[in-house]
Amino acid sequence: MTQVLRNLYKGLRRLGLSEAGAATVEFVIVFPFFVGVFVSAYEVAIMNMRAVMLERATDIVIREIRLSGGDDLNYDIVLGAICDRAPIIPDCESATKIELQTVDTTTWSGLTGNVDCIKADLKIQPPLRFRNGAENEMMLMRVCSIVRPLFPNFGVGRSIPKDETGDFYKIIASTAFVNEPQ
Repeated sequence: MTQVLRNLYKGLRRLGLSEAGAATVEFVIVFPFFVGVFVSAYEVAIMNMRAVMLERATDIVIREIRLSGGDDLNYDIVLGAICDRAPIIPDCESATKIELQTVDTTTWSGLTGNVDCIKADLKIQPPLRFRNGAENEMMLMRVCSIVRPLFPNFGVGRSIPKDETGDFYKIIASTAFVNEPQ
């Protein structure tokens, strides 16, 4: 019995002093951390690109509206123009909603703090607030898109504030302009 314990002790000691596999242990400990950092960085980069593209598309469309006088301002036309200029937003026309409302310059009231966004579980939602303004009237426009994270259960994708369904996050672009006189 003593010989068996002595042989076991020698084998364990030899195994403990061996440096074979030391790099594998370090790799197994550190690799998941680095993968998490890289995946999170990719997710954040895609989120930022989507937000910037939505802001840019909104600004370009508003500029076109201002220059044209806003005569043919229609929800579907504006939505199509924004989605044409923001191709990085998946399924843009069914995932984006626009609010357009006048600003009362005496009280400076405009859009409320609650963003009117598409609900992921509903298919068709008509715009609640999309009203063309008159000449020299200040307008506020807010565009909201819902987008599914690329890695929803990993890294940053797990901690992004999501909508009621828990599957989508919101990208919001807002702008203000004054209707040009005819």
